[in-house]
Amino acid sequence: MDVKIEESWKERLAPEFEKSYFNELINFVKQEYSQGAVYPPGPYIFNAFEHCPFDKVRVVILGQDPYHESGQAHGLCFSVQDGTPFPPSLLNIFKEIESDLGKPMPTSGNLLRWADQGVLLLNATLTVRAHQAGSHQNRGWETFTDAVIHKLAEERSHIVYILWGSYAQRKGAFIDASRNMILKSAHPSPLSAYRGFFGNKHFSKANDYLIATGQTPIEW
Repeated sequence: MDVKIEESWKERLAPEFEKSYFNELINFVKQEYSQGAVYPPGPYIFNAFEHCPFDKVRVVILGQDPYHESGQAHGLCFSVQDGTPFPPSLLNIFKEIESDLGKPMPTSGNLLRWADQGVLLLNATLTVRAHQAGSHQNRGWETFTDAVIHKLAEERSHIVYILWGSYAQRKGAFIDASRNMILKSAHPSPLSAYRGFFGNKHFSKANDYLIATGQTPIEW
């Protein structure tokens, strides 16, 4: 199957595109887009990969589901399109950056500026029906995004994996901590942010590790 995804990822993920689960997934997703509003817009489904080629990945942040309201999702976890109010989790992320690094709250929640520096902002599920959180879970996306993380873990080292919440921590449980940095804490959602997300200092810790391994820090 010819999948429109960034070339370095296409080369490594080619075996996935030929598997039966992926065919079934694509048929399901096409049907969903034809029947009603689905987010992100079709051209943005693989946006995280477009802005972060395989060899450029330095940090991975794992999310779960795309935002499911209009004007929000554009293919990067936690990120929203320019001009969109910050969802609660993203607001808490910016609060932690402000506390950790002393950087003021940004005017836009569009995190393409991170992706272009090598931060892979990967949701476990890459599409969602409008207004229905989790509506595209367990259809095959999780298998595909597991393959993405496995491929990185096999071929690359000295990557910072940021795993917020139990879901992300389960998904990244196999990553070799001796070859990478793994940062874990509570999720930034309002339900759990005060139970260990605030004060985790993940942004300074990530940069300290990148510098220690001869890499450029991220401008968060």
